[in-house]
Order: sequence, then C-alpha cells, then structure tokens
Amino acid sequence: MSTNKKVLIIDDEEDILRLIKTVLKKEGIDHVVTAATAKDGFNQFQTYHPDIVLLDIMLPDGEGYDVCKQIRNISKVPILFLSAKNEEIDKILGFAIGGDDYITKPFSPKEVAYRVKAHLRRAEYMQAEPQKETKFKAGPFELNEEKAQLTKNGQVIELKPKELGLMKVFLQNKNKVISKEQLYDTVWGEDFFGMDNTVMVHIRRLRERIEDQPSHPQYLVTVKGLGYKLIIEDE
Repeated sequence: MSTNKKVLIIDDEEDILRLIKTVLKKEGIDHVVTAATAKDGFNQFQTYHPDIVLLDIMLPDGEGYDVCKQIRNISKVPILFLSAKNEEIDKILGFAIGGDDYITKPFSPKEVAYRVKAHLRRAEYMQAEPQKETKFKAGPFELNEEKAQLTKNGQVIELKPKELGLMKVFLQNKNKVISKEQLYDTVWGEDFFGMDNTVMVHIRRLRERIEDQPSHPQYLVTVKGLGYKLIIEDE
C-alpha cells in the first residue's frame, strides 16, 4: 500500500489525536491532519482532501453524524467512527448515514491503525482495477461497475460503496445462498471475526433501497441459519 495516503482525524481529545497520529506514523502513514471540532473538521476535509476520515461522534460544536452526512454529500472516502457510545442503535445509525466502520472507546491504537490500513488497501485496490465497463444484470437489476450505479427497471438507485459491493456479489450469485462470512470476506476484504451486526446493517440498508417493501423482501431474502439469497425468477 502506498504510504502517501492522507488521514484526517476529527476528535476533541488531544491524547487520542496524539496517540493515533503516533501509531499511524509507525505504520508508515505520515500525512495526518487533525481537528477538534465539527466545523474545523469539515473545513479540513474540504481543504486537505484526505483518503480516509476517523470521526468522533461527540464533538464540542455538534455531532460527528452531521459531519459524516456533509462528507457523504461530496465524497465516498472511507469514514471510521470513533465513539464512547457502544449501544447497537448508535452503531446502526453510524452505518446507516454512510459510515464504513465503527470503533468504540477505549480502543487499541494498533487495531485502529490496522483498520485504517485495511480500508485504505481496499480503496486503493478498487481504484487500481482496470477502468472498463463491467455490467451485471439479473431480473430487473443492472449494476454498472464503471459508473458505480445500480438500476432497477431502468431507474437509478443510489447506493453506498459497500451496498454496491454486496449487490455485485448477489447478482453474480443469483438464487444462491451466500453466508455472512462470505459477504464480509468479499466486500470488506477482511476476515469475518463474527461481524454479524455489520453485515446485517448493510443488508437492511440495501433492502431499503431495492425492495418495494423492505420488511417483506421480494428479492433479497434471509435463509435462516445460512445467510442471504437474491431471488430472481426465470428470465
């Protein structure tokens, strides 16, 4: 992985900023900018154009959730939430508004560095792939990788990067059961380690976008105890 990647850390705790910056430097990531408020954080993002953002949820002048929404309006860079909030609802909200990872405090600085590098590797890999038009079509769905765009019956459906990744796997394996482990390993590019909640949250978000009735899915169904399946009738 290239070491010229730029990291933005938005957190109002000086010790955390200093600690993460030190650990990242040891891992070969020298380009790190920090901010202690929501306003300064977004300004730094617009000025610095980082490759990844570490974002605290509770900031002196607002919530990291709002900063995440602002960033998502203009960029698809990985966003990793840092938070003392460890309730499931907080994590679900973080993923729902566009976060790619959620790390609870207190945390291991080395784990944070590992996750940063993992997300940067995946982003770099995706950018390095040949820029050719690749389409996956099944039933009413068509995914255009070059445009990072999904359509259903010709209508564009806005998806986040992880949702697009999941949809690609399902379209490539229509009518086949895909386990949570397989989905996580393929889309996140990391070992599963029991990340059930992460997969479930993203599946829920994907259903909200592709299903007419997300609570009663017609296409993306759960196969109890085994995983998920994209049902496409004979074409």
